[in-house]
Parts: sequence; C-alpha cells; structure tokens
Amino acid sequence: SQVLSLVIPSQLQRVTQQALHRLFHTRSCLFVVLHVALQAAVFGEYTWEVFVYCWELQFHLLLLLLPYLLLAGNLGCFLLCSRANPGTVTKSNAASLAKVYAYDGVLFQRGLVCPTCTLEKPARSKHCSVCRTCVHRFDHHCVWVNNCIGAGNTGVFLLYLLSLTATAGAVAAVTAALLIQLLLLSNLMHSTYLDAQGQEQPVGIPLLVQHLFLTFPRIVFMLGFVILLTLVLGGYCSFSLYLALTNQTTNEWCKSRRFGGSSHLPSQPHDRPLVYRNIYSKGVWRNLKEIFNPPTVLERKKK
Repeated sequence: SQVLSLVIPSQLQRVTQQALHRLFHTRSCLFVVLHVALQAAVFGEYTWEVFVYCWELQFHLLLLLLPYLLLAGNLGCFLLCSRANPGTVTKSNAASLAKVYAYDGVLFQRGLVCPTCTLEKPARSKHCSVCRTCVHRFDHHCVWVNNCIGAGNTGVFLLYLLSLTATAGAVAAVTAALLIQLLLLSNLMHSTYLDAQGQEQPVGIPLLVQHLFLTFPRIVFMLGFVILLTLVLGGYCSFSLYLALTNQTTNEWCKSRRFGGSSHLPSQPHDRPLVYRNIYSKGVWRNLKEIFNPPTVLERKKK
C-alpha cells in the first residue's frame, strides 16, 4: 500500500505535466473554442433577457445594438489575427528581414543562429516553441487566437484587444443601466426596513444587490463576470497600447526587466555595466504607424 501511495501521485504528476505541456506548448484550438463559448454564453444571456427587458423599457435601439456591432468588429479582428502570417522567418527571407531592424547589441546580437531553424536570427525575432518557427518582431504566442503575434499581425491584435474590451464594457454598461432602471421603477432605493432592534433603517446597497440577485440571478452573475472581464482586459489593453506607443514587444519588455540580473555579454567589457536602451522607438505617431504598417527593407533604405 505504501508503494502504491508513492506510485500513484508520481503517475498523476506525470500525466498532469504532459497535459499542461500539450495544452500550452502545442498548437491547440481548445482556447479558441473556450473563447467562442464564453462570448456565446454572454451574448445569449444578453439577448434572451437584457435586450428584451431593455426593449420593453424603451431603451434607445442604438444603445442596445452597440454590443452586437462591437462583437462583429471583434470577430473580424479575431479572424484576421488568427489567420494572418505573424512574420515567419524562412530561408528565403531571413537575409532581407535582418536588414529591417538594427541589432541593439544587448537584447539582440548579430550572428546568432537559431538552433532549431538553423537560420541567422534577425533583430527583434524569436523562436516560438509552439509554432516551431522563428517570428519577426516576435511579441508572444497567444493561445486565444491560436497564433503568434509578430510584425505581420500586431496591429490587428491591438484592434482585437480594443474591440474585445469595448464589447465587454458595452455589455456591462447596458446591463447595469437596466438593473438601475429596474430599481428606480420598483422604488426600492427609497424604501426602509426594520433591523434586529426593531428600528427603521434605509435600504442600503447590500440589500439592493441581494434583491437583484434573488430576482435576476443570471443577469447579476453575467454583469459581475463582464465587469471583471472589462477590468482585466482593460489592464492588458493599456499595457499593449503602452508597448505600441513605445515600440516595444512583450518579449523585449520582459527581457529588459530581467536584464539587470544577467551576466555580461562576452563582447562587453566587464568594468562597464550593460544598460538597455530602446533604440527602436521613433516617437508616438511613427511607432503607431509602424505597428499598423510594418517597415520593409525598401522603406528602410529610402530613409
């Protein structure tokens, strides 16, 4: 029995590790399906109850249709982002891509060869273990779109995040407006109740939330979910916008944060500490232009 108690946990740990590796280190549509299922569940509840109640309360039609319009735009960006070539580095384009960005000598060194692709790595590129290829201006691998984010689709990915955040925010705003309108119509906000001592007390927010949850449990649960989603997406969207405005990638930002504790590179003198400086930022507007219109070798030569 003691042997079995030791063998079973080890087997369970091995199976768990294999499942996690297969989930996050191989191309999988699982998160895409989960993403679509969550959107379907939210908009199913929005259409079935929120839209109907708001229509009966004579909400403006444009306000009610706004989440659907944002959803259509988000799905379009999702399809473009998931199907676009993120900037795969191949034998035919590796030499030309190496001329697009300069090597900063800190994060990106000239002459380094990818051990998997056996190609000289252009500046700002990285090998993706999931897609099993090097990606130019590599940002990260996104499981939600089942594709790498690189030079070819960073702009669309930013629009995808913005539209997804706006969609969740619009659903939350319409749903919150509905619940507030229902409270106003019920006149509960001006009601009172008797406490344990028999004294009359005004109805507070906790009782109002409890009443709404007991009366409209699915709507309140959905509202809590989309508010949380809006906050999380808003934070990540703000970070992605900051990276775009400063012409950085997630990969570069993470590597630069860890760089202070790393050892000196062989080409650098040991008596001078390495200092990372972002040499790719060209100002806010030019950075944004580069995100949506990636530079080519020809453009760089013209400059």
